Amino acid sequence: MPWDGAADESPVRLRLDLAYDGSGFAGWARQPGLRTVQGVLEDGLATVLRTGPRGDAPARVTVAGRTDAGVHARGQVAHVDVVPGALAAARGRSDRDALEVLTSRLAGVLPADLVVHRVTRAPDGFDARFGALRRRYAYRVVDDPAARDPLRRAWVLWHRRALDVAAMDAAARRLVGRHDFAAYCRPRPDATTIRTLEEFTWTRPADGPDAGLVVAHVQADAFCHSMVRALVGACLAVGEGRRGADWPHALLLGRRREGGATVVAPHGLTLEEVTYPADAELADRAGRTRARRGAHEVEGAAPGGCCG
Repeated sequence: MPWDGAADESPVRLRLDLAYDGSGFAGWARQPGLRTVQGVLEDGLATVLRTGPRGDAPARVTVAGRTDAGVHARGQVAHVDVVPGALAAARGRSDRDALEVLTSRLAGVLPADLVVHRVTRAPDGFDARFGALRRRYAYRVVDDPAARDPLRRAWVLWHRRALDVAAMDAAARRLVGRHDFAAYCRPRPDATTIRTLEEFTWTRPADGPDAGLVVAHVQADAFCHSMVRALVGACLAVGEGRRGADWPHALLLGRRREGGATVVAPHGLTLEEVTYPADAELADRAGRTRARRGAHEVEGAAPGGCCG
């Protein structure tokens, strides 16, 4: 929707669609003294919106899914609330749509490893984090030394042993559903580990951009800390033959982090897509997501079971 920067000074919520190479970032979240995606993005917004000279509060960005240090994103989504006067300042004397100008000027101040593809006015009720229906990740591995490509080393894990992809895929599919993933999540105080894993598969593409790689496709309503990389680590143990195909499921049922799956290196992981409901359903989705998940939502959980 075009936006001319006019109207009252009530904040306008903007949606940002962005991508980044996580190699040079210490994760998403702003941290003192560290280069992070949020920090670089917010600093870029402050520059083009001229929040300092105008005396406005610094722009603060909310993201669909925080990524760890070294993790990449192709389809990340965030939102930011901006007063129309700041948009007018960013637009300057240009006769183009204010959001087109904002996107263009962000491209001029952001580094090459962080790209904002689009800035659009968010529909009513939009919340990048709580309104999302699902997040889709891919983890890429190469297990054939002859297929190692140094030009892809920053986003593909080089694995020393040949992998049984069929066994990995069978193990992964047993984990799909609503479960307590405590065995695959780094614990955080007062944080639930109940998630709905909608897809977890492994393939070895014969053609296309991932030809020659072993690729995990992982999709869920949300992920807890280190969950995707722990799921991948469990399946790699199966693919090497060190563990049976039932082992990842047994870990899940045990709900204990100790002695569980190895958390694999971050650089093989990419956030590919974030999906949202229809505009009319955004506010309801955000409200329901904020409600804490309970143990009774887990498939097969006994009444009164602990949610962890």
